[in-house]
Amino acid sequence: MLEPDPRPRTTLPRRSIAEVDAADAQSAEGALSGPLLRFVRDAARYAMQPDDRTARILAVSPFAGLSRADARALCIAAGERSTLAQTIAAERVPLDHATLLATRRFARALEELTRAYRAQGVTAAEFVTTVRLAFALAEGLDARERRTLETLERAARELDGKRPRGFAFDARALCAELERLAGTAAAEAAPPAPQPLPNRAREAASNVPRRRGHFSASSLGMFAECERRWFYRYVCAAVEDPGSPASFYGTAFHWALERFHQEFPRADAADPKLLERKLEAYLGTAFERYRAGFATNVEFELQCRRARRTARRYLAWFLERSRTQPFAVVGTEASVALALEGYDFIGYIDRLDRHDASGAITVIDYKTGAIAESAQAYRAKVAEFLDFQLPFYYWARTAQGDRVSRLALVPLKDQLREIRPIELEVVPVAAPRTYSDAASGVIGLDELERARAKMVELARLLSDGTIEHFPVTADPDACRYCAFRLACRERPPQREERFGR
Repeated sequence: MLEPDPRPRTTLPRRSIAEVDAADAQSAEGALSGPLLRFVRDAARYAMQPDDRTARILAVSPFAGLSRADARALCIAAGERSTLAQTIAAERVPLDHATLLATRRFARALEELTRAYRAQGVTAAEFVTTVRLAFALAEGLDARERRTLETLERAARELDGKRPRGFAFDARALCAELERLAGTAAAEAAPPAPQPLPNRAREAASNVPRRRGHFSASSLGMFAECERRWFYRYVCAAVEDPGSPASFYGTAFHWALERFHQEFPRADAADPKLLERKLEAYLGTAFERYRAGFATNVEFELQCRRARRTARRYLAWFLERSRTQPFAVVGTEASVALALEGYDFIGYIDRLDRHDASGAITVIDYKTGAIAESAQAYRAKVAEFLDFQLPFYYWARTAQGDRVSRLALVPLKDQLREIRPIELEVVPVAAPRTYSDAASGVIGLDELERARAKMVELARLLSDGTIEHFPVTADPDACRYCAFRLACRERPPQREERFGR
């Protein structure tokens, strides 16, 4: 911590802008205007080598004849794929008549700079005169700026006198002289030494108001994965990122499957060829609906092709599963609500299947992102309280009177692999977990009860408990797609990338 400065502090009197300008004008005879010197220097650089970056620097200068707001709007409209001159010519920014004329004058001034510099036998004095006339610099100048303009013209004539006969005018020499003059002006106009800020008492700690309302399985999972991320998202109400192509891919795929199964709840409801055409049509509509989420047409087309290939594999699995275990889809995007010990939980189930033979319900959650590699791996996540999605759906549907016998995750990410759902059959007591890469397994009712109890515990902590610190996750993979990773200075370092990963 810095020690307080024992020296007495000097309080500087406040002065108006007019008083500051008047004092500056009288402070030193011959003082120059740094902004005007830099503007003429940039004009010389643009004339020597026209490029859009220098044009944008000129546009935001107070000597360009444009307001700063209009100049910035033109630069934003130009973006990275267009130049400032093209944007002005195309009139991409809606402007009033006077401002539109000003932008056209600025564009013509840029053309005059390059034309004057390339003229046969041009001199430095003639070029400075061109800059003065093209941008009407003589109008509305204060005393310092008029003195600066006179100094510029005198320096240009001196450069012409030093130039060997027969050699063309070189803008680099003029830029060097302007740099020297600008450095002198900056030194003369240097502000007084800054005074230390007064010491302030440490701000007293106070409670952060909590958001009262419902909880979701995803929010509890976020807290379990990284408490700091939950703090940013739900306490600070920080703005999330607008989404990535992967997230919009998942949203579109979910939308298409919801409409498809609303029309075709059974695999034997129509000919397989018709089912394939219908599913592809729903996908096309879904991706057009969310087209704005893809940055480029190439990205959009790639994700569409990926979705169509994955959909064909999904349909093949849907038909095969129906042949071996006949069922009907009885719910899509089904909303569920559950009250546990005074805390409300809500969510949406992607799909509910009712088996023809037993009448039991299978809860299905689509996964277009990362997914557990095996049934035992997902069971371990539930046991470690890292995932509450399917346990919450189980208890919510059980509370509504359903007999839920199976929980399933359906992967829709990899277009090159067959659909291999991760399925867990609910049993009263499951055998201890062992290593297995099988896609099917069991989960005990006692494990689901522990997950339910943990949901209540976390809800009570987040609603009524006292939390003084929100630590970050220890898993660097959790930071990879976190929207707040740039704001989190305590995030764990990334693991070293290895070959053959």
